[in-house]
Amino acid sequence: MSAPLLFSTFEVTSQAFHRTALSYAIVNLKPIVPGHVLVMPTRVVPRLTDLTTPELTSLMTSVQHVGRVIEKAYSADSLTVACQDGRAAGQSVAHVHFHILPRKFKGDYFSERMDDIYPALERSEASLPRHFMDTQSVDGRFQPLKVDADDSRPPRSLPEMEKEADWLRTFFVNAHESSV
Repeated sequence: MSAPLLFSTFEVTSQAFHRTALSYAIVNLKPIVPGHVLVMPTRVVPRLTDLTTPELTSLMTSVQHVGRVIEKAYSADSLTVACQDGRAAGQSVAHVHFHILPRKFKGDYFSERMDDIYPALERSEASLPRHFMDTQSVDGRFQPLKVDADDSRPPRSLPEMEKEADWLRTFFVNAHESSV
């Protein structure tokens, strides 16, 4: 059995739908748009510059593979791929990660004002640390992921996230790529 996957100190194994030896992808607790996922290195490090060359290669390859799947699965026209690398850039969880958001010309919440997604991403990240600190540790090892709702994006339940992860995993299995 594989080791649990941690997003910083938060256990997210059941939310994972793609995994390599050095990186993985999870569904998002509070997606900005349907299909908003996160891709991160397996080793918990705060900044891109902390990654080894093999880790960075794996991470970027996973961003590319996951992006292809998300674009197809959500019938998107393109993607927003973002990384807030450090606190001054808006990073709130000290584990480097990329956001992948499927985008559409029509029917996308942000389709009329495409760049409005960036302030939404900033707000999304800014609310996380406060809520993470409110969680309790499990067996003294790591904490379950828990974030309070905001009015526009309530957090999804674990069964909802697991259902999406299971569905996304089928795209990797069908493509003979790595899946969890």
